[in-house]
Amino acid sequence: MALTFASMPEQGGARAFLQRFSRRRDLAGLGPVLARAGALEARLAATGKEVRRAQRLRYRVFFEEGGGIPDPASRLTRRDLCRFDAVSDHILVVDRIAPTRDGSPGVVGAYRLLRQDVAERNFGFYSSREFELEQLIAPRRGTRLLEVGRACVAESHRGGRTLELLWRGLWAYARHHAMDAMIGCASLPGVDPAAHKAAIRWLAAGGDPSWRVEPRADRKAALEDDGPPTALDPRAIVRGLPPLVKGYWRLGATFSPIPALDPAFGATDLFVAMPLRDVEARYLRHFGVEPILPPVAA
Repeated sequence: MALTFASMPEQGGARAFLQRFSRRRDLAGLGPVLARAGALEARLAATGKEVRRAQRLRYRVFFEEGGGIPDPASRLTRRDLCRFDAVSDHILVVDRIAPTRDGSPGVVGAYRLLRQDVAERNFGFYSSREFELEQLIAPRRGTRLLEVGRACVAESHRGGRTLELLWRGLWAYARHHAMDAMIGCASLPGVDPAAHKAAIRWLAAGGDPSWRVEPRADRKAALEDDGPPTALDPRAIVRGLPPLVKGYWRLGATFSPIPALDPAFGATDLFVAMPLRDVEARYLRHFGVEPILPPVAA
């Protein structure tokens, strides 16, 4: 799920931002360890130092390996800097037998989580920079939304185990905070939406239309209507999807049909929404997690 511009907050100044970012993080009674599998461990980032390690991984994946263009601050620090990091929670997958130079477990996977109540007290949702989220939020007052994004996995750990642990941690977090639905941006590589036309049409054919939103006018990507769609090979489309997008599809997510362009990250983004109680148990178990149960925390 995508991706962003880095900037200091508009209010409070850089010093206040850095002070807030560097202190020990409040985990709201959860964790820090959420799941384990062999040498891998999914945990919530408890310190600014751990978040900085996630930012370094994101920089490698999004900018050094991917098609993103870092801003000057990110290029200087070699970290994917973003003001939303200071107000979000972060799930990390660490490899306990592949330590960093200071002996800490290496971060090999990351996910950023932003609850609606936190977003409303700060900068709003990140995805509102690309999509008209008020179309979704206004008719759902009282629905607890969780924005997920900035997902990445180190090249050395791109097997199913790391992604499975990210999902297990995400579900533990969603259950603890009694979230109703997850939202965010599902990223397809490159900024040529025509290259993904078949996949976009196929992904948007299912789901619940009431959860779809329009892109912002300044981000909207045009998909030319070239007549009736040709026959699609679902198996070929699924094989070509990025693993994270494939995972959302398997869990029954709703994809909006009109993409937004994110040139800073070299991505074509689809808005994705997933009411958690609608997810079928057999797909959750595909990722090694249990279904969402009645709320366990307010």
